Amino acid sequence: MSDMGERQKAEAAYSPGLEGVIAGESALCQVDEGESGLRYRGYAIGDLAERATFEEVAYLLLFGKLPTRKELQDFSAQLSAQWPLPGPVEAFIGIVPPRAHPMDILRTGVSLLGMADPEAAEHSHEANVRKAVRLLAQIPLVIAGAYRLATGKRPIQPRPDLGFAANLLYLLTDRQGDDAAKAMARVLDVSLTLYAEHEFNASTFAARVAASTLTDLHAAITAAIGTLKGPLHGGANEAVAAMLLEIKSRDRAEGWVREALAQKRRVMGFGHRVLRKGDARSGIIQRQAEALSRICVDTRWYDIATIIDRIMQQEKGLHPNLDFYTAVAYLLMGIPRDLYTPVFVCSRITGWCAHVIEQQDHNRLIRPRAFYTGPPPQAYVPIDQRT
Repeated sequence: MSDMGERQKAEAAYSPGLEGVIAGESALCQVDEGESGLRYRGYAIGDLAERATFEEVAYLLLFGKLPTRKELQDFSAQLSAQWPLPGPVEAFIGIVPPRAHPMDILRTGVSLLGMADPEAAEHSHEANVRKAVRLLAQIPLVIAGAYRLATGKRPIQPRPDLGFAANLLYLLTDRQGDDAAKAMARVLDVSLTLYAEHEFNASTFAARVAASTLTDLHAAITAAIGTLKGPLHGGANEAVAAMLLEIKSRDRAEGWVREALAQKRRVMGFGHRVLRKGDARSGIIQRQAEALSRICVDTRWYDIATIIDRIMQQEKGLHPNLDFYTAVAYLLMGIPRDLYTPVFVCSRITGWCAHVIEQQDHNRLIRPRAFYTGPPPQAYVPIDQRT
């Protein structure tokens, strides 16, 4: 084929940002705007969010099936047994610069966990699953330990009588025990389930590219965390919360959003790169946020959000994504705003690890090509003849 023919073929195949390109196979997650909706290993996200716990979902992603009661009890016991952080990681938390970004702390913390892992030199499927369980247990401790130290809060340990979401809420907010805390923990549990996996998004794909080189699991997860730190991928729920806090009251909401649209400023929490017609997860978390608002007798954030939602659909035809109403729920819980993305990692670590394991179980090095846009062939000119 001629050079021109090759170029035309490349142009036809090229999709900026790999949009719409099928880049691999996965049995973990189906993202679809049709009847299938979002499914984890075949299970509808609505069923999992409403009827399962996050621990069941984590088990499903890592082990390939929903657990029996005995398997779930054993899994929860494994998580509890892995809570203590290795000495080098504890020491690192103690010397973190006060102004360090939480995602930088988490990225370095995971890297240190990899060096301190008892199976650091083992890369089998079974070893990787055990490493994933350790990361699931220990990442909340890294996040909470660094946050509490930086804010002068006393260190606390997870409680064996609390589930994963309830412990995460306790570690970050000190909330426990009362009816409001239990309701918050349940909504947090639902949000963790909704965030656990979403196919070949940027951070997951980064993890799979790294994993395809047969690097270790912790290195691949570190790549994912670094990717998630980018504002075009992570941090949307933080930005939504900042927007709600800026608006302050429902009386200002409509004027604020119309002014933002008139000035062509981006209103956060709307649209999705893949889900153009709406995100099934958004409706689930919206119902949870509304119910929690009523339990907390504080509907201001939810009221503001519904006004913004209505106007954005009317004026722009855009639907809220998962991050939009999640911000309402997290504001009610009192989770520190700069920890929203690290909390996402507490959930997505399950999907990331499952993808790394799946990639290495059926590995082929991921090595795409680039569409060349540089100059045509050039003749080399000796240095003393250049002008």
